Amino acid sequence: MNELIMPHNVGVKNALENMKEVLAIYKKVIGNYRPLLDGERYLTDREVASILKVSRRTLQEYRNDSMLPYILLGGKVLYRESDLARVLESCYHPAYKR
Repeated sequence: MNELIMPHNVGVKNALENMKEVLAIYKKVIGNYRPLLDGERYLTDREVASILKVSRRTLQEYRNDSMLPYILLGGKVLYRESDLARVLESCYHPAYKR
């Protein structure tokens, strides 16, 4: 028990590595965190384009054709996550059974 805590100690090295892993996870979570606004998440056009695997130009066409509801706030386009889910669900075509 009279052992000094030194950085070269195996236990200390393991503890430091574990702390680095926890810090990396924490940074990832904080980087992706978006507080809810009245229980709703709002997505940017980049996020929606990534989710739908389409270009941002295609999203603009969807907006122009009134396929996707959106919010225009100071030149920034936002999409409600629930609206996006509703649109996707309404376009769902189940597999045909013989």
